[in-house]
Amino acid sequence: MTIARFEAFATVVELGSFTKAAEHLNMTQSAVSHAIASLESEWGTTLFIRDRKKGIFLTEVGQKTIVHMREILNRMETIRQEVTLASKLEVGTIHIGTFASASACLLPKILSKFQRKHPNIEFRFYEGTYEEIAEWLHTGVVDIGFVVQQDSPAPFDMIPLAKDEMVVAFSAHHKLAAEVTVPIRALKDEPFIMPTGMYRAHVQALFRQEKIAPNIRFEVHDCNTIANMVQEGLGVTIGPALFLKTQPNIQVRHLDVKHWRTVSLACLSIPESSPAVKAFLSVAENV
Repeated sequence: MTIARFEAFATVVELGSFTKAAEHLNMTQSAVSHAIASLESEWGTTLFIRDRKKGIFLTEVGQKTIVHMREILNRMETIRQEVTLASKLEVGTIHIGTFASASACLLPKILSKFQRKHPNIEFRFYEGTYEEIAEWLHTGVVDIGFVVQQDSPAPFDMIPLAKDEMVVAFSAHHKLAAEVTVPIRALKDEPFIMPTGMYRAHVQALFRQEKIAPNIRFEVHDCNTIANMVQEGLGVTIGPALFLKTQPNIQVRHLDVKHWRTVSLACLSIPESSPAVKAFLSVAENV
């Protein structure tokens, strides 16, 4: 049982492939397979189910152990960073979970400022839903995650970054284009494109607040698809200004009913984070 075997196992899980893991670790595929086989032999259990058609899957034991292995690997990364920091040499990798609008509007500014100060730190990005990012934080897949703060107490340490207003969007020649502020009741009979994930709860809260039901024509998951459908005049939508204002060829207006979401950076524990993560959070807080 060695750190190298843990790293091989965790990389196979992350990339879903022995071949990709070998390339990433600069090892031969047989060496990666041997590392996994050695763990399975030492523990007397099977960690992966291998299926030629469907790929590889974790067994129940594999699912339980990967969480602890990631914790050990994260601790080793922290130790490495602490040692190199003492030698005035900055190294390390930060794993960041993010969603579409954060990737487009918040992350680039933070990265630009951070890399000017810490050019030797590397990054790996994982884009997903709010729920996926929270799960990645809990299981150690990512060190930091962009999240939307909820009203209930969060299980993470948070650094608020931006207040993001929910706005209405429609095509360039829509009749509402003459309005500076759109009454939400004016949307009642408009064909509405409802998001199925990410910020659906925020949209529903707005309609519930006014006790009206939208005329849902389409339900769509992908943010970019929603923006393209709006552009083509297939309906109107409500979504975060952070994302919608960056989309070309659509009109965005304030609503007469205000609803905001707070986008934050989260990690399990700032005091227990690695030096690189702490430095990134410090830069993000002051962008």
